[in-house]
Amino acid sequence: MNLFNLTIHELNGLFKKGEATSRDVTESFRKRIEEIDPKVNSFLYTDFDEAFKNAEEADRIIKSGKNFPELCGIPLSIKDIFLMKGKKTTCASKILENFVSPYESTVTKRLRENGYVFLGKVNLDEFAMGSSTENSAYHITKNPYDLKRVPGGSSGGSAASVSAALSAGSFGTDTGGSVRQPAALCGVVGLKPTYGLISRYGIIAFSSSLDQAGVLAKDSLDAAIMLKAVAGFDEKDQTTRKFDIKDYPAIVSGASKSLIKGLKVGIPSEFFTEGLDPKIASKILEMRDLFRDLGAEIVDVSLPDTKYSIATYYVIATSEASSNLERYDGIRFGYRFKDENGGFFGTLDDLYRKSREYGFGKEVKRRIILGTFALSAGYYDAYYKKASLVRKLIIKNYRDAFKKADIIIGPTSPTPAFLIGEKMDDPLSMYLSDIYTISINLAYLPALSIPVGVVDNPSWGGFLPVGMQIVSPWLTEDRLLSVARIIEGEIGFRDKYKPEFKNG
Repeated sequence: MNLFNLTIHELNGLFKKGEATSRDVTESFRKRIEEIDPKVNSFLYTDFDEAFKNAEEADRIIKSGKNFPELCGIPLSIKDIFLMKGKKTTCASKILENFVSPYESTVTKRLRENGYVFLGKVNLDEFAMGSSTENSAYHITKNPYDLKRVPGGSSGGSAASVSAALSAGSFGTDTGGSVRQPAALCGVVGLKPTYGLISRYGIIAFSSSLDQAGVLAKDSLDAAIMLKAVAGFDEKDQTTRKFDIKDYPAIVSGASKSLIKGLKVGIPSEFFTEGLDPKIASKILEMRDLFRDLGAEIVDVSLPDTKYSIATYYVIATSEASSNLERYDGIRFGYRFKDENGGFFGTLDDLYRKSREYGFGKEVKRRIILGTFALSAGYYDAYYKKASLVRKLIIKNYRDAFKKADIIIGPTSPTPAFLIGEKMDDPLSMYLSDIYTISINLAYLPALSIPVGVVDNPSWGGFLPVGMQIVSPWLTEDRLLSVARIIEGEIGFRDKYKPEFKNG
């Protein structure tokens, strides 16, 4: 039995029966990473010493005979944007190349409390700015289904590590689709919960009103387990609320087809526009028919103002990024420019300029410049304030749609995974990769992507995954995950399709 191929809930079952130990599972992942990750490049660094220490402690807890958390002994990867005390956190940027965090993020603190096994940090687009994981300062992560294609971004390392069975699950972040889009391209489940359900404390900030921790998992039940472990109020994050945290795994594991009968499934015409690959559109329409066959009522809904989502997002996100990234000045922490003599004797402004010039990558600089312009004197009302007003219209669009529908479905990404380098010189084309996901962040809603099939891969005759996005009202993650669980059972994607690591 290849333990690395099992889901979190399957591994948890083996632990309960005494048929495997966390050390066995961790060793299985270690071997898998050493064999496969040189092809995929999902990890920025591994920490097997830490992993085996965690595994040994988990095995002691499991053998004690007491009830133990569902994540106890489970090896996970962490996007290198979550701070972990005493460990390097780079955000895939040169400007944080040697930064070691003095404190712990709430997400990783709660994971430790649940007894998880830390395998290492995985790659991302620098400061989570990108849709392909090509913007990392260190290396490009590759799609396990085709090594010449991107895994999506910015949580591409997380998605690839789960898809390639290099971790049992992974935590990423989603600012405009950065969990769901790579999940779709890599054939895994990606969940972005309601804004404020998971603490952002200790997550390096990109856009504070949009950033959200999320999970990447092999199936929806695993996603429910991971969500339960980290969700909840945190006094260190004022954007969290004292929401009622449900027993998501129990609800999802008990989901039955009766849930779909009478369910109102909304199909927005705005999600089927020019630019959507016809083969992906066909797959989503097949899912519409599946819902109908299961007894759902298909309803038309309209999201008229979501056509402004890309423009709205790139004003708000870049403005907030400009503010958040001003702290990287070459003085307090991170990279500081030095001249050929190992020192620097220019002015303070020169030090700022040089440190940022060499510390930040091209895409990060582009977004800082855009955001600084939007916030500059005389332009704030024309750009940021107006974008905030349009955001309210988008929120109202979804509120109105959910008066008619219980859930909304559509494509996660307009295309399957694209070739590495294909869009790097065309920022607008890259930004459009998130056209179906961005409005959900603007509206603070929960959404997930599940794999629903494949399309032909023109590169070598294989196949590429297709993801369907499901959106539900605020704080209805239990509904979202339960519906996904039922659809997974009908499709059986994990049993039919596996990455082949070809075309490298």
